[in-house]
Amino acid sequence: MKIERSTITLRNMRFHAYHGVLPQERIVGNDYVVTIVMDVNFGKATLSDDVADTLNYAEAYEVVKLTMEKPCNLIERVAWLVGKSLLEHFECLRSVEVSITKVNPPMGADCDGAEAVIKVTKDHQLRSLS
Repeated sequence: MKIERSTITLRNMRFHAYHGVLPQERIVGNDYVVTIVMDVNFGKATLSDDVADTLNYAEAYEVVKLTMEKPCNLIERVAWLVGKSLLEHFECLRSVEVSITKVNPPMGADCDGAEAVIKVTKDHQLRSLS
């Protein structure tokens, strides 16, 4: 048997953070929901049953949490920084898809939120975007 693809997902992590263009957003903050889908080969862990042979998702959560604590104007930028930070922290990661939803965007609309989604891979060209 061969494992074609393996991912670890942390779904719907909730944070209160201070991202936004408007001054009020930087003062009162907003609620955000973050989901990350990490493309990682955990084939070895399926045999060993050892956390050392896979990505520790508790550590991944801490990387996301620390990144969410740094205010940015745009959720697009936050999504990029989350992906970049995870790829830099975990050598075993091949790519990560990051979804960030601002739950109550200040635009006077009745909606479930504004969302930015980015997929970041280990590619030399992407490093120049930081």
